[in-house]
Amino acid sequence: MKSGVYFCNCGTNISDRIDSNRVRESLAASGRIAYFKTCPFLCSEEGKSFLEQDLRDEQPDRIVIAACSPREHEATFMRVMGQAGMNPYLMQMVNIREQIAWVTEDPEKAAKKAALALKAALKRVELHEMLEKQELEASPAVLVIGAGPAGLKAALTLAEAGRKVTVVEKTPVIGGLPVLYEELFPNMECGPCMLEPLMGEILHGEHAANIELLTMAEVSEVVGYFGNFVVKVRQRPRYVDTHQCIGCGECLDPCPVSAPNPFNCGMDEKKAIGFTFMGALPSAPYLDPGLCTRFTQGSDCTACGAACPMGEGVIVYDDVEKLIERQVGAIILATGSSLYDCSGFENLGYGRLADVRTALEFERMLASNGPTAGEIVTSGGEAPASVAIVHCVGSLDDDHQPYCSGVCCQYAFKFNHLLESKLPEAEIRHLYKEIVSPGKEEYALHRAARNNPNASFIRYRDIADIAVVNEEGRQMMRFRNGNAINADLVVLCPAVVPNADAERLGAQLDVPLDRFGFFEELHGRMDSARSKMRGVYLAGACQAPTDIQRATGQGMAASGYVLSELALGRKIELDPLFASVYPERCAGCKVCMKVCPYRAIGFDAENGVAVVNAVLCHGCGTCVAACPVGAVKSNHFTNEMILVEIEGVLK
Repeated sequence: MKSGVYFCNCGTNISDRIDSNRVRESLAASGRIAYFKTCPFLCSEEGKSFLEQDLRDEQPDRIVIAACSPREHEATFMRVMGQAGMNPYLMQMVNIREQIAWVTEDPEKAAKKAALALKAALKRVELHEMLEKQELEASPAVLVIGAGPAGLKAALTLAEAGRKVTVVEKTPVIGGLPVLYEELFPNMECGPCMLEPLMGEILHGEHAANIELLTMAEVSEVVGYFGNFVVKVRQRPRYVDTHQCIGCGECLDPCPVSAPNPFNCGMDEKKAIGFTFMGALPSAPYLDPGLCTRFTQGSDCTACGAACPMGEGVIVYDDVEKLIERQVGAIILATGSSLYDCSGFENLGYGRLADVRTALEFERMLASNGPTAGEIVTSGGEAPASVAIVHCVGSLDDDHQPYCSGVCCQYAFKFNHLLESKLPEAEIRHLYKEIVSPGKEEYALHRAARNNPNASFIRYRDIADIAVVNEEGRQMMRFRNGNAINADLVVLCPAVVPNADAERLGAQLDVPLDRFGFFEELHGRMDSARSKMRGVYLAGACQAPTDIQRATGQGMAASGYVLSELALGRKIELDPLFASVYPERCAGCKVCMKVCPYRAIGFDAENGVAVVNAVLCHGCGTCVAACPVGAVKSNHFTNEMILVEIEGVLK
C-alpha cells in the first residue's frame, strides 16, 4: 500500500517548533511511507494546486496530512482529493499545530510527538474504506404546524420562494394569541392590525395559491424521514362552507343555544354557531357540535341555515371529519405556548374569587371585541379603584417553573399604561420578584410605570407570602408580615409553559423535549431553530418563552434552513459517516435505540435486528459504545481504526 505524507509548515507556526526533517527520518525508519513532502502553506491557493497535482503524479493509495486542526481545513483537503480523482475518505489529518507546536516548548519533544502522531495516523489510514456519499430524492413541500406569528411568517416566506406549504392549525382561526390582544408591547400596536397584512397575504395574497390552510385540524400520524415525510392530518368538520360563506353573521342570532365562550375565557357567552371573536380570520363562523341541539339532542333545528342569506348549502349539517394525507420534505413546529395554571395557587384565590383574573383574561377585558367591550370592570360591574398586578406567578420558583418567562414584565407594564389611560384615578400596585425589560424600546413602558404617581412597586420573595382574601365585602391582599392593601381587581401574570399537546407531537415526530417540556433545540445558542430530528425545525414559543419579534424571526430562520437544506431540484446528499449494524451480531436488545440522541435507530421486527436510518444519523458513535455485543459499526471510526491509532502513539 502506497502511503504519502504532506507536512504543512504553516509559515512559521509549525516550522519554528517542529523540524520536518527529523519527523521524516523517524517515519522512514517505520517503513510505512512511500514519500514525505513539505509545503509552506498547504491551505493556500498555491498549496492546494501543489497538492492536487502531486496526487495526480504520485497516485498514492492513502495520504496523511500534518497541518492544523481538521476543523479548519479537513473539508478543504477532501475537496482537493476529489478534484485529483482520489476518494476523499482515504485521508487522515493530524493536528500538529494547535496540539503539538503551540503547546510544546522543547523542539526535540515536539518533533518526537509529531512523529508518533503521524505513525498512528499512518496505521489508521491503512484501514480507511472508500466511502461514497449517497443521494436521495426529496419532496420540496413543507408542513407548518401552528398558525401563530411564527408559523405564518415561516409559511409565507416559503410560499414566496415557490414552495407548497400546508399549514395545520387546531383552532378555527389563524394568528395565534396576539390577535386576541388589542395592544402589544412595547409600542402599543394593535395586535390584529399588525398581523392583518401577514394573515391577508396568507389567505388572499399573491402567493396564497402555494399555501393550503387547514384549520380545526391536528397531525395524527407522521412516518418517514427528512425529505420524505408522510403526514396524516385529522380535520374536524366546521359545518360551514368557507368558500360560500360571506361572514355576515346573520346565522348567529337565531341560534337558540348559548354557552360560555372559551375564546373570551368564559367571561361571556357564545352561540352554538358563531365566530371565535369579531374580526377573526378566516372570516367564517363554525358550528360547535358539543352545543348544537342537532348533535346533543338529535333535533332537526335549522335556524342558522334558514337565516343564511346565501341560501342552502352554506351550513353543512352532514359535514364529516376528514383524514388528509400529505407528503412533505420538512416540518416546522410553531405550536406556541400556554400559560401556567393559576388555580394551583389557592392563596391567590383564582377560580374562587371572581375578581382575580389571569393576564389573558385581562387582555380580553381590555379588547374592544372582548366580553366587556374594552371596559375595565369588576364582577359587580363597577370600575375598580385599585388594581394589583402580580408578576412572576409560577416563574422563578423551584416549586413551579424555575425559569423567567421574559415577556411577563413587559405586558404588566403595558397593563399599567392602559389602566392609567382608562382609569386615571385607580391605584396600581406591581408585586414582583424581579424586573426584566431588555431591548432598545422595552424600557419605555417600565419607565412610564415608575413615573406614574398612582403606581407603586412591592417586591416579594415567595408567592406563598401573598394571600388574596375577601374581608367584609372588600377584596384585599394580605402579606405574611401582616401588611394589607386594597385590590378591587387582581391580575396574575403566569409563567409561560409548553402547550398541552407538545408531548404528543414530540412522540409523533421523534422530537425530544427539554426538561421544561418545550421542544429541544439542536443547540441552544447556535441552532435554536433546528430540532434534534433532522428535517424538523422549531419556530417561536414552542421552543422557549418568547415575544412576537423573536418568534417571527425564528420562523424566518426555520424557513431559511428548509430552503437551504431542501433546495428545489437538488437531491439530499448523505454524508457516509453514519453508523450501521452487523445483523449477524445483533441480539435485538434495543440498547442502541434507547441511547441514540437523534432517534436514528429503528427495529426490524421481522428479522429481530436494529436498523440505522442514515438520513437521521449524525455519526456521534453513542450506539457503538453502548452495544454490548459490538454489533454496531461507525463508518470511518471503527473500533479497529481507533485501536491501531492508539497503538501507533504508544509504540
